[in-house]
Amino acid sequence: MSSKQIRGFSAEDVGFAVLVLLVTLAFAWLMTPYFSAILWGLVAAIVFGPLYRRLAKRLGGREGLAATLTLLIILALVILPAILMTFSLIQEAVGLYTKLQSNKIDFSAIFNKLSHAMPRSVTRLARQYDLMDAERARDLIRSGLSAGLGSVATRALTVGQGALTFLAELGVMLYLTYFLLRDGDSLSRRFSEALPLRPQTRERLIDNFVRVVRATMKGTVLVAVLQGIVGGVIFGLLGIESALLWGLLMGFFSLVPAVGTGIIWVPVALYLLLTGSVWEGSILVFCGFFVIGLIDNLLRPILVGKDTKLPDFVVLIATVAGLELFGLSGFIVGPIIAALFIALWDIVTEMRGSQAS
Repeated sequence: MSSKQIRGFSAEDVGFAVLVLLVTLAFAWLMTPYFSAILWGLVAAIVFGPLYRRLAKRLGGREGLAATLTLLIILALVILPAILMTFSLIQEAVGLYTKLQSNKIDFSAIFNKLSHAMPRSVTRLARQYDLMDAERARDLIRSGLSAGLGSVATRALTVGQGALTFLAELGVMLYLTYFLLRDGDSLSRRFSEALPLRPQTRERLIDNFVRVVRATMKGTVLVAVLQGIVGGVIFGLLGIESALLWGLLMGFFSLVPAVGTGIIWVPVALYLLLTGSVWEGSILVFCGFFVIGLIDNLLRPILVGKDTKLPDFVVLIATVAGLELFGLSGFIVGPIIAALFIALWDIVTEMRGSQAS
Protein backbone atom coordinates (compact mmCIF):
# COMPACT_ATOMS: atom_id res chain seq x y z
CA MET A 1 0.00 0.00 0.00
CA SER A 2 1.47 3.37 -1.01
CA SER A 3 1.80 6.30 1.35
CA LYS A 4 -0.92 8.08 -0.59
CA GLN A 5 -3.50 5.39 0.23
CA ILE A 6 -5.48 4.97 3.43
CA ARG A 7 -7.05 1.50 3.77
CA GLY A 8 -7.86 1.19 0.09
CA PHE A 9 -8.78 4.85 -0.44
CA SER A 10 -6.42 7.28 -2.09
CA ALA A 11 -5.55 10.56 -0.44
CA GLU A 12 -7.48 12.33 -3.20
CA ASP A 13 -10.62 10.30 -2.37
CA VAL A 14 -10.33 11.09 1.32
CA GLY A 15 -9.71 14.76 0.58
CA PHE A 16 -12.73 14.93 -1.70
CA ALA A 17 -14.94 13.18 0.91
CA VAL A 18 -13.82 15.68 3.55
CA LEU A 19 -14.51 18.56 1.17
CA VAL A 20 -18.01 17.23 0.41
CA LEU A 21 -18.72 16.91 4.14
CA LEU A 22 -17.46 20.41 4.94
CA VAL A 23 -19.38 22.07 2.11
CA THR A 24 -22.54 20.15 3.06
CA LEU A 25 -22.24 21.26 6.68
CA ALA A 26 -21.59 24.83 5.56
CA PHE A 27 -24.69 24.76 3.37
CA ALA A 28 -26.78 23.33 6.23
CA TRP A 29 -25.48 26.11 8.51
CA LEU A 30 -26.36 28.68 5.83
CA MET A 31 -29.93 27.38 5.66
CA THR A 32 -30.38 27.35 9.46
CA PRO A 33 -32.24 30.72 9.66
CA TYR A 34 -34.90 29.30 7.33
CA PHE A 35 -34.99 25.79 8.76
CA SER A 36 -38.69 26.01 9.67
CA ALA A 37 -39.66 27.47 6.30
CA ILE A 38 -37.73 24.75 4.44
CA LEU A 39 -39.17 22.01 6.65
CA TRP A 40 -42.77 23.15 6.23
CA GLY A 41 -42.27 23.66 2.50
CA LEU A 42 -41.09 20.05 2.24
CA VAL A 43 -43.98 18.86 4.41
CA ALA A 44 -46.51 20.80 2.30
CA ALA A 45 -45.08 19.32 -0.92
CA ILE A 46 -45.31 15.79 0.49
CA VAL A 47 -48.83 16.18 1.91
CA PHE A 48 -50.31 18.01 -1.09
CA GLY A 49 -48.30 16.05 -3.67
CA PRO A 50 -51.20 13.68 -4.52
CA LEU A 51 -53.54 16.67 -5.06
CA TYR A 52 -50.96 18.31 -7.34
CA ARG A 53 -50.60 15.15 -9.43
CA ARG A 54 -54.37 14.86 -9.86
CA LEU A 55 -54.58 18.50 -10.92
CA ALA A 56 -51.68 18.07 -13.35
CA LYS A 57 -53.39 15.07 -14.91
CA ARG A 58 -56.69 16.92 -15.32
CA LEU A 59 -54.92 19.97 -16.77
CA GLY A 60 -53.26 17.92 -19.47
CA GLY A 61 -49.81 17.82 -17.92
CA ARG A 62 -49.43 21.59 -17.34
CA GLU A 63 -47.31 21.18 -14.23
CA GLY A 64 -46.66 24.88 -13.60
CA LEU A 65 -50.37 25.70 -13.56
CA ALA A 66 -51.12 22.69 -11.35
CA ALA A 67 -48.42 23.75 -8.87
CA THR A 68 -49.81 27.31 -8.80
CA LEU A 69 -53.37 26.08 -8.15
CA THR A 70 -52.09 23.79 -5.39
CA LEU A 71 -50.34 26.75 -3.72
CA LEU A 72 -53.56 28.78 -3.87
CA ILE A 73 -55.42 25.90 -2.23
CA ILE A 74 -52.78 25.71 0.51
CA LEU A 75 -53.11 29.45 1.09
CA ALA A 76 -56.92 29.35 1.21
CA LEU A 77 -57.35 26.22 3.32
CA VAL A 78 -54.33 26.30 5.63
CA ILE A 79 -52.28 29.49 5.81
CA LEU A 80 -54.93 32.24 5.82
CA PRO A 81 -57.21 30.48 8.37
CA ALA A 82 -54.16 29.85 10.58
CA ILE A 83 -53.17 33.53 10.44
CA LEU A 84 -56.70 34.72 11.24
CA MET A 85 -57.03 32.25 14.12
CA THR A 86 -53.65 33.32 15.50
CA PHE A 87 -54.67 36.99 15.59
CA SER A 88 -58.00 36.10 17.25
CA LEU A 89 -56.20 33.96 19.79
CA ILE A 90 -53.73 36.73 20.60
CA GLN A 91 -56.59 39.20 21.16
CA GLU A 92 -58.37 36.73 23.44
CA ALA A 93 -55.21 35.95 25.41
CA VAL A 94 -54.35 39.64 25.83
CA GLY A 95 -57.91 40.36 27.03
CA LEU A 96 -57.79 37.54 29.58
CA TYR A 97 -54.33 38.61 30.72
CA THR A 98 -55.63 42.17 31.25
CA LYS A 99 -58.50 40.84 33.38
CA LEU A 100 -56.05 38.85 35.50
CA GLN A 101 -53.78 41.83 36.04
CA SER A 102 -56.69 44.11 36.98
CA ASN A 103 -58.21 41.53 39.39
CA LYS A 104 -61.47 41.36 37.41
CA ILE A 105 -61.53 37.57 37.85
CA ASP A 106 -62.39 36.63 41.44
CA PHE A 107 -60.53 33.36 41.96
CA SER A 108 -61.37 33.33 45.67
CA ALA A 109 -65.13 33.22 44.95
CA ILE A 110 -64.64 30.51 42.34
CA PHE A 111 -62.51 28.43 44.70
CA ASN A 112 -64.90 28.82 47.64
CA LYS A 113 -67.87 27.86 45.46
CA LEU A 114 -66.02 24.77 44.29
CA SER A 115 -64.92 23.77 47.80
CA HIS A 116 -68.50 24.04 49.15
CA ALA A 117 -69.79 21.86 46.31
CA MET A 118 -67.31 19.03 46.95
CA PRO A 119 -68.28 16.05 49.16
CA ARG A 120 -67.30 16.35 52.82
CA SER A 121 -64.88 13.43 52.62
CA VAL A 122 -63.00 15.13 49.80
CA THR A 123 -63.05 18.42 51.71
CA ARG A 124 -61.63 16.81 54.87
CA LEU A 125 -58.90 15.10 52.85
CA ALA A 126 -58.02 18.38 51.12
CA ARG A 127 -57.84 20.22 54.45
CA GLN A 128 -55.65 17.47 55.88
CA TYR A 129 -53.08 18.14 53.16
CA ASP A 130 -53.54 21.93 53.32
CA LEU A 131 -55.22 22.14 49.92
CA MET A 132 -58.15 24.32 51.01
CA ASP A 133 -56.25 27.60 51.38
CA ALA A 134 -58.18 29.91 49.04
CA GLU A 135 -55.52 32.60 49.03
CA ARG A 136 -52.76 30.14 48.24
CA ALA A 137 -54.81 28.51 45.47
CA ARG A 138 -55.69 31.91 44.03
CA ASP A 139 -52.07 33.01 43.94
CA LEU A 140 -50.97 29.72 42.42
CA ILE A 141 -53.61 29.79 39.66
CA ARG A 142 -53.11 33.46 38.95
CA SER A 143 -49.32 33.18 38.75
CA GLY A 144 -49.54 30.18 36.43
CA LEU A 145 -52.10 31.75 34.10
CA SER A 146 -50.36 35.12 34.16
CA ALA A 147 -47.05 33.55 33.18
CA GLY A 148 -48.56 31.71 30.22
CA LEU A 149 -50.81 34.52 29.04
CA GLY A 150 -48.08 37.08 29.67
CA SER A 151 -45.85 35.21 27.25
CA VAL A 152 -48.58 35.33 24.61
CA ALA A 153 -49.19 39.02 25.28
CA THR A 154 -45.49 39.76 24.99
CA ARG A 155 -45.33 37.94 21.68
CA ALA A 156 -48.32 39.94 20.49
CA LEU A 157 -46.41 43.15 21.08
CA THR A 158 -43.54 41.91 18.88
CA VAL A 159 -45.74 40.79 15.99
CA GLY A 160 -45.20 44.06 14.15
CA GLN A 161 -41.43 43.89 14.60
CA GLY A 162 -41.31 40.32 13.27
CA ALA A 163 -43.71 40.87 10.38
CA LEU A 164 -40.97 41.16 7.76
CA THR A 165 -39.26 38.00 9.04
CA PHE A 166 -42.56 36.14 8.98
CA LEU A 167 -43.31 37.28 5.44
CA ALA A 168 -39.81 36.28 4.33
CA GLU A 169 -40.19 32.80 5.84
CA LEU A 170 -43.66 32.43 4.33
CA GLY A 171 -42.32 33.49 0.94
CA VAL A 172 -39.44 30.98 1.16
CA MET A 173 -41.85 28.23 2.14
CA LEU A 174 -44.29 28.91 -0.70
CA TYR A 175 -41.50 29.37 -3.24
CA LEU A 176 -39.88 26.09 -2.20
CA THR A 177 -43.23 24.29 -2.15
CA TYR A 178 -43.93 25.38 -5.73
CA PHE A 179 -40.68 23.93 -7.07
CA LEU A 180 -40.90 20.79 -4.94
CA LEU A 181 -44.37 20.17 -6.35
CA ARG A 182 -43.43 20.88 -9.95
CA ASP A 183 -39.98 19.25 -9.98
CA GLY A 184 -40.37 16.92 -6.99
CA ASP A 185 -39.97 13.66 -8.89
CA SER A 186 -36.76 14.67 -10.65
CA LEU A 187 -35.30 16.26 -7.50
CA SER A 188 -36.17 13.13 -5.51
CA ARG A 189 -34.39 10.92 -8.04
CA ARG A 190 -31.29 13.11 -8.02
CA PHE A 191 -31.20 13.19 -4.23
CA SER A 192 -31.72 9.43 -4.04
CA GLU A 193 -28.93 8.73 -6.54
CA ALA A 194 -26.54 11.04 -4.66
CA LEU A 195 -26.95 9.27 -1.32
CA PRO A 196 -23.97 6.93 -0.71
CA LEU A 197 -26.18 4.00 0.27
CA ARG A 198 -27.23 0.71 -1.26
CA PRO A 199 -30.32 1.17 -3.48
CA GLN A 200 -32.53 -1.01 -1.30
CA THR A 201 -31.53 0.78 1.91
CA ARG A 202 -31.82 4.18 0.25
CA GLU A 203 -35.32 3.56 -1.09
CA ARG A 204 -36.49 2.15 2.22
CA LEU A 205 -35.31 5.18 4.19
CA ILE A 206 -36.81 7.70 1.75
CA ASP A 207 -40.10 5.79 1.67
CA ASN A 208 -40.13 5.68 5.47
CA PHE A 209 -39.49 9.44 5.66
CA VAL A 210 -42.37 10.26 3.29
CA ARG A 211 -44.78 7.92 5.05
CA VAL A 212 -43.95 9.31 8.49
CA VAL A 213 -44.51 12.89 7.30
CA ARG A 214 -47.89 11.99 5.81
CA ALA A 215 -48.90 9.95 8.84
CA THR A 216 -47.88 12.75 11.23
CA MET A 217 -49.71 15.46 9.31
CA LYS A 218 -52.85 13.48 8.48
CA GLY A 219 -53.15 11.34 11.57
CA THR A 220 -51.85 13.74 14.20
CA VAL A 221 -51.92 17.40 13.17
CA LEU A 222 -55.20 17.25 11.22
CA VAL A 223 -56.91 15.31 14.00
CA ALA A 224 -55.58 17.81 16.56
CA VAL A 225 -56.91 20.74 14.52
CA LEU A 226 -60.34 19.12 14.21
CA GLN A 227 -60.48 18.30 17.92
CA GLY A 228 -59.42 21.83 18.83
CA ILE A 229 -62.05 23.39 16.55
CA VAL A 230 -64.85 21.11 17.75
CA GLY A 231 -63.83 21.55 21.39
CA GLY A 232 -63.71 25.33 21.04
CA VAL A 233 -67.14 25.41 19.38
CA ILE A 234 -68.63 23.26 22.16
CA PHE A 235 -67.12 25.50 24.84
CA GLY A 236 -68.47 28.56 23.02
CA LEU A 237 -72.00 27.11 22.73
CA LEU A 238 -71.95 26.30 26.47
CA GLY A 239 -71.05 29.90 27.25
CA ILE A 240 -67.60 29.13 28.63
CA GLU A 241 -65.32 32.16 28.49
CA SER A 242 -62.23 32.18 26.22
CA ALA A 243 -63.52 29.27 24.15
CA LEU A 244 -60.92 29.87 21.43
CA LEU A 245 -58.10 29.62 23.96
CA TRP A 246 -59.54 26.40 25.41
CA GLY A 247 -59.90 25.00 21.89
CA LEU A 248 -56.26 25.77 21.14
CA LEU A 249 -55.16 24.03 24.35
CA MET A 250 -57.24 20.96 23.47
CA GLY A 251 -55.69 20.86 20.03
CA PHE A 252 -52.23 21.19 21.53
CA PHE A 253 -52.67 18.40 24.07
CA SER A 254 -54.28 16.22 21.42
CA LEU A 255 -50.86 16.16 19.76
CA VAL A 256 -49.30 14.61 22.87
CA PRO A 257 -50.06 10.87 23.19
CA ALA A 258 -51.28 9.54 26.54
CA VAL A 259 -52.51 13.04 27.49
CA GLY A 260 -55.17 14.04 24.98
CA THR A 261 -57.91 16.63 25.13
CA GLY A 262 -59.30 15.23 28.39
CA ILE A 263 -56.73 17.18 30.38
CA ILE A 264 -58.71 20.32 29.41
CA TRP A 265 -62.37 19.36 29.18
CA VAL A 266 -62.52 16.91 32.14
CA PRO A 267 -61.61 19.50 34.84
CA VAL A 268 -63.97 22.04 33.24
CA ALA A 269 -66.79 19.47 33.17
CA LEU A 270 -66.15 18.56 36.82
CA TYR A 271 -66.21 22.23 37.80
CA LEU A 272 -69.55 22.75 36.02
CA LEU A 273 -71.07 19.66 37.65
CA LEU A 274 -69.85 20.54 41.15
CA THR A 275 -70.95 24.17 40.97
CA GLY A 276 -74.54 23.43 39.96
CA SER A 277 -74.30 23.75 36.17
CA VAL A 278 -75.35 20.11 35.82
CA TRP A 279 -76.90 20.47 32.36
CA GLU A 280 -73.83 22.19 30.86
CA GLY A 281 -71.46 19.78 32.61
CA SER A 282 -73.39 16.73 31.37
CA ILE A 283 -73.37 18.04 27.80
CA LEU A 284 -69.63 18.63 28.01
CA VAL A 285 -69.01 15.11 29.35
CA PHE A 286 -71.12 13.59 26.56
CA CYS A 287 -69.43 15.68 23.85
CA GLY A 288 -66.00 15.02 25.35
CA PHE A 289 -66.38 11.26 25.15
CA PHE A 290 -68.61 10.83 22.09
CA VAL A 291 -67.68 13.79 19.88
CA ILE A 292 -64.18 15.06 20.68
CA GLY A 293 -62.89 11.61 21.66
CA LEU A 294 -64.39 9.80 18.67
CA ILE A 295 -62.68 12.19 16.25
CA ASP A 296 -59.39 10.62 17.28
CA ASN A 297 -60.66 7.03 17.42
CA LEU A 298 -62.50 7.14 14.09
CA LEU A 299 -60.52 9.52 11.90
CA ARG A 300 -56.93 8.63 12.82
CA PRO A 301 -57.07 5.03 11.45
CA ILE A 302 -58.83 6.26 8.28
CA LEU A 303 -56.38 9.12 7.66
CA VAL A 304 -53.22 7.20 8.52
CA GLY A 305 -54.20 3.98 6.75
CA LYS A 306 -51.11 1.87 6.09
CA ASP A 307 -48.67 4.67 6.85
CA THR A 308 -45.98 4.13 9.46
CA LYS A 309 -47.34 3.98 12.99
CA LEU A 310 -44.80 4.36 15.77
CA PRO A 311 -45.42 3.01 19.28
CA ASP A 312 -47.26 5.56 21.42
CA PHE A 313 -44.45 5.85 23.98
CA VAL A 314 -41.95 6.59 21.19
CA VAL A 315 -44.25 9.24 19.71
CA LEU A 316 -44.73 10.83 23.14
CA ILE A 317 -41.03 11.08 23.93
CA ALA A 318 -40.08 12.15 20.39
CA THR A 319 -42.82 14.81 20.25
CA VAL A 320 -42.00 16.35 23.64
CA ALA A 321 -38.26 16.29 22.90
CA GLY A 322 -38.86 17.76 19.44
CA LEU A 323 -40.91 20.59 20.92
CA GLU A 324 -38.14 21.34 23.40
CA LEU A 325 -35.43 21.45 20.74
CA PHE A 326 -37.20 22.76 17.62
CA GLY A 327 -40.30 24.60 18.85
CA LEU A 328 -43.49 24.10 16.83
CA SER A 329 -41.57 22.27 14.10
CA GLY A 330 -40.72 19.62 16.67
CA PHE A 331 -44.13 18.02 16.09
CA ILE A 332 -42.75 16.93 12.72
CA VAL A 333 -39.01 16.68 13.39
CA GLY A 334 -39.31 14.53 16.53
CA PRO A 335 -41.40 11.68 15.04
CA ILE A 336 -39.37 11.76 11.79
CA ILE A 337 -36.07 11.32 13.64
CA ALA A 338 -37.59 8.55 15.77
CA ALA A 339 -38.96 6.75 12.70
CA LEU A 340 -35.66 6.98 10.84
CA PHE A 341 -33.84 5.74 13.96
CA ILE A 342 -36.09 2.67 14.16
CA ALA A 343 -35.88 2.06 10.40
CA LEU A 344 -32.08 2.24 10.43
CA TRP A 345 -31.74 -0.22 13.30
CA ASP A 346 -34.26 -2.55 11.65
CA ILE A 347 -32.01 -2.55 8.58
CA VAL A 348 -28.93 -3.17 10.76
CA THR A 349 -30.70 -6.11 12.45
CA GLU A 350 -31.70 -7.60 9.09
CA MET A 351 -28.18 -7.22 7.73
CA ARG A 352 -26.66 -8.91 10.79
CA GLY A 353 -29.23 -11.70 10.52
CA SER A 354 -28.49 -12.29 6.84
CA GLN A 355 -24.73 -12.34 7.52
CA ALA A 356 -25.17 -14.82 10.39
CA SER A 357 -27.18 -17.17 8.18
